[in-house]
Amino acid sequence: MKRLCNQCQTEMIDECKVTVEADISGIKISQKGKGLFNSISAKPKASVCPNCGYVAFYIDDFKKFNR
Repeated sequence: MKRLCNQCQTEMIDECKVTVEADISGIKISQKGKGLFNSISAKPKASVCPNCGYVAFYIDDFKKFNR
């Protein structure tokens, strides 16, 4: 999927890794589901604009998250 920068409309560089320097496990996005073992989680990735430096976070398996 081609991502465009929200600031300058330049094509962004995808598949950048997201980490927190004090913790090697990084960041995790999760949603509690119905039931005991029915939670959903995903590790976010980042897109970086090579023109202005804008960063956007995304997850690949977004369809498994629901309202």
